[in-house]
Amino acid sequence: MNAPRKKIKRFLPEPVWNVARSAYHGVIHATQWPEATFHPWRRDSIKRLAELKDSHARQRCFIIGNGPSLKHTDLTKLRHEYSFGMNRIYLLFNKLGFTTSYYVSVNSLVIEQCLADILCLPIPCFLSWRSRDAFHENEAGMALYPNDNTIFLHTTYTGPKFAVDARGRLWESATVTYVALQLAYFMGFETVILIGVDHSFTTQGKPNTTIISKGDDPDHFSGNYFGKGFRWQLPDLEMSERGYRMAHEAYSKAGRQVLDATVGGKLEVFPKVEYESLF
Repeated sequence: MNAPRKKIKRFLPEPVWNVARSAYHGVIHATQWPEATFHPWRRDSIKRLAELKDSHARQRCFIIGNGPSLKHTDLTKLRHEYSFGMNRIYLLFNKLGFTTSYYVSVNSLVIEQCLADILCLPIPCFLSWRSRDAFHENEAGMALYPNDNTIFLHTTYTGPKFAVDARGRLWESATVTYVALQLAYFMGFETVILIGVDHSFTTQGKPNTTIISKGDDPDHFSGNYFGKGFRWQLPDLEMSERGYRMAHEAYSKAGRQVLDATVGGKLEVFPKVEYESLF
């Protein structure tokens, strides 16, 4: 929170502050709505999302985080499972010999730096509508524009909620995993299993601060994940947990479930299950 907002909050009663904040975010969302609804890229995305609604009813899927625990997880067992991969998960695809079913990335820094790689993926790729400015012709003359696999999601940093309809606005909760949970719900998956969601980082600092990696990445499955020179944002685990609790509640109310099969994971929101026992 910036200094002016801190000063205002200090002098306002909490109920008044909460109403004012909600009203402010409501105005912001209202100004974003027209383009996020009527732009041709979004219109096409909304149509394609409609085709995916409840397309996986009564099925199960895996949402694959990118933590170091993946090095101790036999991912070959997922070859014939539905799965969501996120951010730089594609670094594993050649080694595995298969891709995830879906790909999700909403962080602007990741999309900006990895867009050429993302556009080569042969699977549906869900990207934040906020990242649309990254699509352009780069310095090498390569046209980086949406292709047949690109689906834009209207995601925001503010306005906490669990969206049951992915065609509208989705809250990010400081983690792409939360967006994937909302997508999986929208597609009708009955059981969602998390793996690689370690929920712990050795790199420390103020949440959401943008830093530049100085060397190998110790916080993901590969040292090259956010390797030297890569710009990324420090995690906000508290905000992520807030979203996870909302997801747990939404799935439970619908008679569905989210299980956590992360090897040695620190997240305590979802019921734990042994990964090997799932097969």
